[in-house]
Amino acid sequence: MTADRPLWFDNPAIRIELWPALGETLLMTVFATAFAIIVGLPLGVWLYMTAKGSLTDNRMVYRIVSTVVDIGRSIPFIILMIALIPFARFVTGSALGWQATVVSLTVSAIPFYARLVEAALREVAAGKIEAVQMMGADSWQLIRQVLVPEALPGLLSGATVTAVALVSYTAMAGAVGGGGLGALAISYGYQRYQTDTMIACIVLLVACVALLQLAGDLLARSVDHRQ
Repeated sequence: MTADRPLWFDNPAIRIELWPALGETLLMTVFATAFAIIVGLPLGVWLYMTAKGSLTDNRMVYRIVSTVVDIGRSIPFIILMIALIPFARFVTGSALGWQATVVSLTVSAIPFYARLVEAALREVAAGKIEAVQMMGADSWQLIRQVLVPEALPGLLSGATVTAVALVSYTAMAGAVGGGGLGALAISYGYQRYQTDTMIACIVLLVACVALLQLAGDLLARSVDHRQ
């Protein structure tokens, strides 16, 4: 080690493994968020459409779907990840690594995002819905032409909140072989007492959250016609 180099430069965990770990964290977050939106969006629309007093009121269906969603949201992620190890192994061929973690992240994020979708759709003005209904639009046309476009800022904000939550979940996944910055922080920062590695992982996680929040806010504002 030379005197003109910072101490962390000679730490292999930071110099060699930090950036691949960051890449794994970003991959887990991006894929899990995308899958959560693909499944959670129609699930949230279904919750909204079948709620009491809504367009296709069906209280029995709403209670069943709502209960399933609430159960999914109530299970702590670390427990859910352990419980889903056989399923993750079936889907990805392995119980370890970032690919297997994406399965658990997606399952945990779907009900979370579905509730955010339902809340965003409830913010759509009733007058606009009634106007389109009077024009003879069916439920699908109403969803596609009014509900989703009008609720788009809220849907994007919900996706941002989901992505930010998933970043923290990826860190927890590192405790059970999930890879990413969480695994690096635990294996080096905690188990080997490398404080500089722990700090580096924390800084990158905070930066990821800040950048995701900034990008999500800018995107939501860009599609908000009310401003």
